[in-house]
Amino acid sequence: MDPEVKAMIDKFAFDFDQADKDKSGALSLPEVIDVLRSSGFKGSDEEAKRCQQDNGDEDTTHIGVGPGGEFQANNNLFDNLITGDETWVHLNTPETKRDSMTWKHPSSPVTKKFKVQRSAAKVMATVFWDAKGVILLDILPQGQCLNAARYCSILDHLKEAIRRKRPGLLRRGVVLQHDNATPHSANLTQQWLQRYGWEILPHSAHSPDLAPIDFHLFGPLKRHLGGMAFETEDDLNSELRNWFDNLDVDFF
Repeated sequence: MDPEVKAMIDKFAFDFDQADKDKSGALSLPEVIDVLRSSGFKGSDEEAKRCQQDNGDEDTTHIGVGPGGEFQANNNLFDNLITGDETWVHLNTPETKRDSMTWKHPSSPVTKKFKVQRSAAKVMATVFWDAKGVILLDILPQGQCLNAARYCSILDHLKEAIRRKRPGLLRRGVVLQHDNATPHSANLTQQWLQRYGWEILPHSAHSPDLAPIDFHLFGPLKRHLGGMAFETEDDLNSELRNWFDNLDVDFF
């Protein structure tokens, strides 16, 4: 081996076993402080030290920074996490190509399928759920739009639903995950959230993978409604509520 190459390898040689031994997986105090500072934390190093604790394998500390830069920590993030989003639901929802597929023999005649359009009549369903199930389903009637004022009204209903269905959660502190839609990010909504001290789980723009409600909840809902046609809005609303009410806890 070329002496210069060997010297360079020796210079940058690294004992990875020792590195793994030294690094337990927990953040060091300087790393904790760096994370908090980059998130807007304005407290002292002593306050940041509260994050650096050995919680064991069964508990995880969620580090958060409040609106004023103060330290916040939730020991059970998923117990406090609520996810919410909206979706349009049509009175007439055609089956998807996948759902309408059928097994057949290679020699079987080709089945002709007529293209069915979704109905123009539709309602907007707003759903909030956690690891235990759906907490609130709000259905916006036809002809109405979802703005910040309406969304804050829905949050009022959500707060009361949490009080009834999840005792103690309001006291522990709600962590809300919703996307950056205009009604969610409006000043009126932000004021509501700050008034009640709800923490928002950050949601990066153009990141649908961070909103599990889109594929875990709304996907099965749309497949369930595929091929159904409802005469009235009340019939559709009844079917929506029945479907959400009958979901098993294991689904979540």
